[in-house]
Amino acid sequence: MFCANCGKEVNDKAVVCTHCGCAINGNNAVTGDKSFLAALLLCIFLGGFGAHRFYTGHTGTAILQLILCITVILCWVTAIWVIIDLIMIVTGSFKTAKGETLAK
Repeated sequence: MFCANCGKEVNDKAVVCTHCGCAINGNNAVTGDKSFLAALLLCIFLGGFGAHRFYTGHTGTAILQLILCITVILCWVTAIWVIIDLIMIVTGSFKTAKGETLAK
């Protein structure tokens, strides 16, 4: 979980942020400006090329997905990876590179 005040990662059971001292409530997820629907559609239609990862700021892994997709022999690895990402997006556990949840 991330602190709503400073944005740094804190323990899920924390009551107070150890970085800034701000009180942590139960629903303290930081929501970013990246759209859930956009990430979902990019993953479905262009996921093999890492489009959803470029969109959410995961540039390094997006480039890796793109390279694996272009390498026809390893394209099945990208397909499995995209399915996992799709499940993570649908369940709400996919985060941006900054650790923010996708805005609905």
